[in-house]
Amino acid sequence: MKKLCLMILMLGSLRSFAQTSPNPGDQLLGLYWSPAKDAKIEIYKKGMQYFGRSVWVAHPRKDNKNPNEALKTREVLGIDLFTGFLYADGTYTSGKVYDPESGKTYDCKMSLNGDRLKVRGYIGISLFGRTEYFQRIKS
Repeated sequence: MKKLCLMILMLGSLRSFAQTSPNPGDQLLGLYWSPAKDAKIEIYKKGMQYFGRSVWVAHPRKDNKNPNEALKTREVLGIDLFTGFLYADGTYTSGKVYDPESGKTYDCKMSLNGDRLKVRGYIGISLFGRTEYFQRIKS
């Protein structure tokens, strides 16, 4: 009986350790200023993927540049701008970035350097693209 109790205690402590050990990719989570500081983006996680939605905009407006007619009347505030990123070896890949200024969606990869989030949107290969930097908002 003592062995069984000891085994249960050990398994319980291992389980709690596994639940509290941080995922290195989660360092990305938080709030960021857009490059023009006219929007705040919240990076969050669903399952194993990372997303980013607008949670504040300086100039509220509709998503009128969206090529999907059904989405042109939605507010830019609250939409996902970053979708479907996976973390591996210090880089967030396999995601998409939506640019509400043009209504276009691009393949994207991101990396975090301190409090700066480097976001590279591109078509096809990352050689042909544009890089923007988002600054973390300290709480």
